[in-house]
Amino acid sequence: MTVAQAFDYIRKHGVDKETIYTCYVMDATRRLEGVVTVKDLLMNPYEVAIGDIMDAHVIKAVTTEDQEAVADSFRKYGLLSLPVVDHEDRLVGIVTVDDVVEVMEQEATEDFEKMAAMIPSEKPYLKTSVFQLAKNRIMWLLVLMISSMVTGGILARYESAFALIPLLVTFIPMLTDTGGNAGSQSSTMIIRGMAVGEIGTKDVFRVLFKELKVAILVGLILGLVNYVRLIILYPGQEMLCLTVMLSLLITVIVAKTIGGILPIAAKVFHMDPAIMAAPLITTIVDAVSLIIYFKLACRLLGL
Repeated sequence: MTVAQAFDYIRKHGVDKETIYTCYVMDATRRLEGVVTVKDLLMNPYEVAIGDIMDAHVIKAVTTEDQEAVADSFRKYGLLSLPVVDHEDRLVGIVTVDDVVEVMEQEATEDFEKMAAMIPSEKPYLKTSVFQLAKNRIMWLLVLMISSMVTGGILARYESAFALIPLLVTFIPMLTDTGGNAGSQSSTMIIRGMAVGEIGTKDVFRVLFKELKVAILVGLILGLVNYVRLIILYPGQEMLCLTVMLSLLITVIVAKTIGGILPIAAKVFHMDPAIMAAPLITTIVDAVSLIIYFKLACRLLGL
């Protein structure tokens, strides 16, 4: 087919087509051979053959490919449309950018719901029944509630430490909240990076080293600010203040490491990284931070 014949074909068949800007070139058996844009046609003489101006390197999708992978292709290459072929490379259809925007919205909503510890719902919020909403939320709440009992077990184990120095209890909320927030920051960044294709499983060590550096820097600043505050509030309690400062520093380092690594680990085991979001990270970090705190308190304060 020449450029002139291509224009004639577009005029004849393009009226009811979803898009005519990108045209896909097939052979006699409908096998996809290349792609040509209307701009390419306009910029070349009428007698030129399509085979001479088409791009043979076509970005395409297979009929069995997941819709999220197709959306990633649109995002990565800035496409307006994408050809869909079967396993014999025959063109069977196209996906346009307006279809993909809807898919991206669905996938983003699903990730948000998983990150909030809920089972994703296919219906809009106002059209979902109260029973269904409760059903979508209760399972993860049960899992998180049961896992939080570990924290209570740790507190019970170090009950004698509270009896000797009751002041130790007052710093627990600050440690667990800071650790949970630090872990959530890291997990959110990594999950988002994986969702847009910036981070892959091969980047695990790069993520680990970067989060360690950030954690040390952030942990030192938080620890020093707390140390100065506690020295002013509790004069003569230098070892107690040092215990809290070191606990905070180590907690932040551990929390950011866990928050950065768990989403990647989920991907390695073919799980959705969004599951390893704020609620689960916070529950894990709470238990770890308490163990660190009481271990340091026993060592430094001789409990």
